[in-house]
Amino acid sequence: MSLNVASGKLVAANTVDWNEFIPDKLVPAIFDTVYMVSVTMVIAGLLGLVIGALLYTTRQGNILQNRPVNIFLNLLVNFVRPIPFIILLAALGPLTSMVVGTRLGVNAAIFAMCFAATFAIARIVEQNMVSIDPGVIEAARAMGASKLRILFTVMIPEALGPLILGYTFLIIGVVDMSAMAGYVGGGGLGKVALVDGYQRFNDLITWAVVLVIIVMVQLIQLIGNVLARKVLRR
Repeated sequence: MSLNVASGKLVAANTVDWNEFIPDKLVPAIFDTVYMVSVTMVIAGLLGLVIGALLYTTRQGNILQNRPVNIFLNLLVNFVRPIPFIILLAALGPLTSMVVGTRLGVNAAIFAMCFAATFAIARIVEQNMVSIDPGVIEAARAMGASKLRILFTVMIPEALGPLILGYTFLIIGVVDMSAMAGYVGGGGLGKVALVDGYQRFNDLITWAVVLVIIVMVQLIQLIGNVLARKVLRR
């Protein structure tokens, strides 16, 4: 008898009214995820580019060499990057509440995502700029180009192809972060998978969210590969 009841509950749990679920929950969750990822990449993408460029240009012998600044930025990046995002979410709770006004919701998740993504992007930018041919920089110096002009017209364009691939990798990582943010009420696909799927033992909803995330990641990777290929062919 108890086995039949349990089986009935399991069948009920794996029943989904797709006509209601897709427009009412899945589509808004997709838009929330796209919003979180987009805002995070705009803010963290710019901040990470600045910090990464400073990490590279303040190295010994480079155009803005400054050992104390370089050491400080390296320590900062190395301190934040290894922290698992789910732990960082919890640790940033008081600061998130102070800045955003709440620890829950989409905007609270964006704050933590920006914090984590900025330093990850900074390291990727630095590593991609290391591959720049020093001869190109020396040639620009010999022509009398200013330091800022060398940075924006020589260094960044020279590293643009690898940077696009690096940013593509990070966008996919931020999609992962947005899913994890569902554990702290961050909204988006992660929240739907957790609340409507996992906590209610509804595997259909969980796998529907997984499928949507896979499609999103494939599209992001495809666009990134196409853009990088076009830049590298120049």
